[in-house]
Amino acid sequence: MFLFYFIIFIFGLIVGSFLNVVVFRLKNGDRIINDRSKCLHCKHFLAWYDLVPIFSFIFLKGRCRYCGKRISWQYSLVELGTGILFVSVVNYELGIMNYEYLTSNIQYLMVSLLFCFYIISALIVIFVYDLKHYIIPDKIIYPAIVVALGFNLFDDLVTRYTLHITDNNSQFLNFLLAAFISGAFFYSIVVITKGKGMGGGDIKLGFLMGLILGWPLILIALFLSFITGSVVGIFLMLVGNKKMKSMIPFGPFLVLGTFLALFWGEDIMEWYLNMIIY
Repeated sequence: MFLFYFIIFIFGLIVGSFLNVVVFRLKNGDRIINDRSKCLHCKHFLAWYDLVPIFSFIFLKGRCRYCGKRISWQYSLVELGTGILFVSVVNYELGIMNYEYLTSNIQYLMVSLLFCFYIISALIVIFVYDLKHYIIPDKIIYPAIVVALGFNLFDDLVTRYTLHITDNNSQFLNFLLAAFISGAFFYSIVVITKGKGMGGGDIKLGFLMGLILGWPLILIALFLSFITGSVVGIFLMLVGNKKMKSMIPFGPFLVLGTFLALFWGEDIMEWYLNMIIY
């Protein structure tokens, strides 16, 4: 089992390396594929051994082999984060499926994991891009919404067929409802603040969050997003990096809230309900 998780982790590192390319080339309008990577400082084309995730950064001591300029920590952090998240989501998916269901529905598991890998990748790009450029790219958010809608519909149909569900309760409608509630919530903030509190990208990301988490986990994600955003914002003001009117991108906190709710949302909700009852 360790070997399996190790392979998933290495796969995540490779995908993370590609995501760094996506973040950089989206801003510059370059082609995502078919263009060789090069140093941002000296423009020297990089060899394959300069691009090995994590290890090249370590062996080169965080500097370009050709000009000696520093390489941003962003690249290694994105690679490492992607690898960890890929392993985490595989462990989560395997944990919620019993062995009998898993072995008889291996095709479903593969589709589900591919969807999770794609969504994680899209959210990581949104996280980094919004953090760097204060905008959520439409080229990432719109395809992610379409894919999430398609998967939720597929998941609902497969679940009904395999478990022989005949009632009117629909998982697809649950996720769709969560998406509209989340999107409407951010839309109301945009209208009330006249675009100063939130932007259109946050509306789209809120909608995507609903499609990923469903109801009621979307509430946990929103709560955690605002809590972490507030804590970080106050901290930055205390250390003098930001002022009261300074812009702080909220997309990264929404992505963080999504991941926290995805992996620990049900535990957080159970803890909160138990605290209220007892």
